[in-house]
Amino acid sequence: MSAHALYVTAAYGITAVVLAGLIGWILLDQRARKRELAELEAAGVRRRSDKAGTAKP
Repeated sequence: MSAHALYVTAAYGITAVVLAGLIGWILLDQRARKRELAELEAAGVRRRSDKAGTAKP
């Protein structure tokens, strides 16, 4: 394998590892935010957009 092919393969490999890490981090963070929202809603905290009795135009 030439030096150039090794460089390109390494670059693609590092990029794949970084992207997989970012995707994993985003999915874990999404779970945490959903859990926090569920806890807040269970405690009675509601979203501003969830106003009872108002009709949307």
